Amino acid sequence: VQLQASGGGSVQAGGSLRLSCVASGSTLDYDAIGWFRQAPGLEREFVAAIRRSGGTAYYADSVKGRFTMSRDNNKKTVDLQMNSLKPEDTAVYYCAADSTLILSSIRIATAYDYWGQGTEVTVSS
Repeated sequence: VQLQASGGGSVQAGGSLRLSCVASGSTLDYDAIGWFRQAPGLEREFVAAIRRSGGTAYYADSVKGRFTMSRDNNKKTVDLQMNSLKPEDTAVYYCAADSTLILSSIRIATAYDYWGQGTEVTVSS
């Protein structure tokens, strides 16, 4: 299983970035695909996730209304559109996947078995 995240960069507050996660095989092979982030000195935290069943996306309260997660099964990608970025969004962003994730664990990093390398996002004020 391979996950490849890309799209990070540096933007000013209020700007936008679009992260992409390419999964080996089809995104439908995974019960859930999530985005997490980790800022220096802090624990990895949940950002968003999408489930195979129903395609419903779930968001952390801190990004709700600003970030949108989408899945393109044909392209085998999961994207995270990030708008109205804030300096506190600065972190390394990781995509993760799991084949048998239950809904109650969707926000828990340790519940995901597969991780991609991170892509760095820096938001300046």
